[in-house]
Amino acid sequence: MPKFLTIDDFNLKNKTVLVRVDFNSPVDPNTKKVLDDTRIRAHADATIKELIKKGAKTVILAHQGRPGDADFIPLDQHAKLLGKALNMPVKYVDDVFGEKAQKAIKALKSGEVLVLGNVRSVSNEQNKGTPEEHSKTEFVKNLAPLADVFINDAFAAAHRAHVSMVGFTAVLPSAAGRIMERELKALGKVLESPEKPSVFVIGGAKGDDSLDISRYVLKNGIADYVLTGGVIGHIFLVAKGVDMGKGNMDFLEKKELMGLVPGIKELMKQYPGAIIVPVDLAMEVNQKRKEITVEELPTSYPVFDIGTKTAKNFGDIILKAKTIVVSGPVGVFENPEFKKGSQIVLEAVAASEGFSLVGGGHTVAAVEKLGLADKMSYVSTAGGALIEFLMGKQLPGVVALEKAAART
Repeated sequence: MPKFLTIDDFNLKNKTVLVRVDFNSPVDPNTKKVLDDTRIRAHADATIKELIKKGAKTVILAHQGRPGDADFIPLDQHAKLLGKALNMPVKYVDDVFGEKAQKAIKALKSGEVLVLGNVRSVSNEQNKGTPEEHSKTEFVKNLAPLADVFINDAFAAAHRAHVSMVGFTAVLPSAAGRIMERELKALGKVLESPEKPSVFVIGGAKGDDSLDISRYVLKNGIADYVLTGGVIGHIFLVAKGVDMGKGNMDFLEKKELMGLVPGIKELMKQYPGAIIVPVDLAMEVNQKRKEITVEELPTSYPVFDIGTKTAKNFGDIILKAKTIVVSGPVGVFENPEFKKGSQIVLEAVAASEGFSLVGGGHTVAAVEKLGLADKMSYVSTAGGALIEFLMGKQLPGVVALEKAAART
């Protein structure tokens, strides 16, 4: 478990607190309207309300999109949505560290909240660097003297060594916000001291991640079983010598997943019986679901889900587990014909008495669509950061907080 300070370690009354959050939200490319305020509400409820209650002068640092992309917009809408979530006025200034921003920060009173401009409008914000290197940027040098504490609550962006993520930790007392703290505690529970048996369900379509996660959790004795579904299940079947049929094989080629086959074969040889692949599948025939066994492959029809027998097998393994991690749905759950596999698997996770962590955008969407979110032990909204953590990689945003804690 990373060693970092939290909000509990500081008296924040009348203190100016810079808070890096992840407000990055879906945006309508035509109207430029923010379509979903889930992340904004999450930060408001978990961290910002507490800072207000403790009498801090809260200054929000956040990004939206990337320069050149359709969702790269100012944060005025985000400030309004935050105000709605907090049920109070929130100040906004379309400036990150210039005179307008500095003046607005200096004018803040205890309990007030200010949202600064989109940090990605700063030219060097997305440069990778160490906390010490980034602390020498104009961005940090202009804002740090106005603040007493830096709080990083943006776990979803913690895999990025950007200026606003790590630069302030080199010059200010720094802590994890509540969302960052919860994510790291939940991940520590599944990666550092998982109760056994421990099961990882790996689905979705990102193959390189799936091999790296499987290798890491098996090699380090974290997982007892890895259950594979979705496109990941297909590539693991191919590694076992199964011909999925021309259309399905072409799809795997197009997704550049066939290069993973040698690595998967080697992993299966190293850990016999630990990696579970589908025994039946559901394909689309005239827009309807039709199930076939793996022995009946190849097929000329596209495969969009695991079969009922596989889903029930997975469910039985999950129900006996003490620790369960789900990364990626096991089928195209958005299509009602092919949500069955994901539904059976996720309902088993919800019914389990073990500790369950589900994460990644599509997984969270499936859990919410099925009305199971409140039955999971922990739901992570992080994407890339979660995947990298599950692969055993160090996250720059987390390492920076650890270094800051070690200096105190």
